[in-house]
Amino acid sequence: MGVARASLRSLLPFLVGAPLFLLVQLALDAKGWDDWTIVLVSVGINVVLAVSLNVVNGFTGQFSLGHAGFMAVGAYTAAKITLAFAGTKIAFLPAALSDQVIFALALSAGMAAAALAGFLVGMPSLRLRGDYLAIVTLGFGEIIRSVIENMQFLGGALGLSGVPPLTNLVWAGVSVIATVVMARRLAVSTQGRALFAIREDEVAAEAMGVDTTGYKVRGFVISATYAGLAGGLFVHLHQIATPASFTFIRSFEVVVMVVLGGLGSVTGSVVAAAVLTIALEALREFEQYRMVVYAFLLIVLMLLRPQGIFGTREIWDVPLLRWARLGRGGPAPAPGGASPTEVRDESGRGGRA
Repeated sequence: MGVARASLRSLLPFLVGAPLFLLVQLALDAKGWDDWTIVLVSVGINVVLAVSLNVVNGFTGQFSLGHAGFMAVGAYTAAKITLAFAGTKIAFLPAALSDQVIFALALSAGMAAAALAGFLVGMPSLRLRGDYLAIVTLGFGEIIRSVIENMQFLGGALGLSGVPPLTNLVWAGVSVIATVVMARRLAVSTQGRALFAIREDEVAAEAMGVDTTGYKVRGFVISATYAGLAGGLFVHLHQIATPASFTFIRSFEVVVMVVLGGLGSVTGSVVAAAVLTIALEALREFEQYRMVVYAFLLIVLMLLRPQGIFGTREIWDVPLLRWARLGRGGPAPAPGGASPTEVRDESGRGGRA
């Protein structure tokens, strides 16, 4: 009974969210508001990128600048699969459903490829800290992009064109739900508590028996996996995959979203990604001054709120919502989503972070 209830609770966001996103998609299609669809899907992709990067930069306290590289790995892997199976139909399935199944397999393959790339990059680089880690991840991200740019199999500098337009609001919405659920579950797990301990004091965490390198690599792989998902959605929205879409500027954009929302705050990453994406679209009327106004707004926001919109807190830490969730007299969660301060290593020994 308890297992069934837990499974239902895990599936509930998807059971509620997927039909809702489908209704919104149908309404936008009926109105012919394709531009709004693209904006909303772009918001979803950026939310996936920001929340996934927050696992490394916020939860673990590291500083990665290679997120665009893992996004590229997922994008090209997914694009090659859907292009290879273009025109192929799965027997006993309608054509539209067959395309969606192939797309799901392509996204899964992109996530797996990005996870492998994250593991290969994370193993040597996550033994470093601070600025050194930022420089190494930035270098690895550029290496990935340069390798793709020089592989004719992947279209070289021109990239891959003719990618089928399979990304829609439903796929983007479900991906956002999956990413947020992952981040929230990670934050309240033993793995998450270890990541928070590393963020607060890596030396103390290691002294208490936490395998700091191992936990950092796992967090890095999880982050890269969901970056690959965002990459797959991105190329199937714009129908083209080019190395120019995955430069270090893209990584900086995601870092800005994470910092503006608040390092360690899942809610902050969601809000910041949505606000910045919509702001860029709203500022199109300024034409050549668009990026100047955008940068000015960022400066003002960081001066007024240097810790980010939410800091390390979540929306459910608001007193009214916290009271409704925990009831009167319930324990208040600590910042960052880790309620208990106890951290256990793999052998089950306890320590205080």
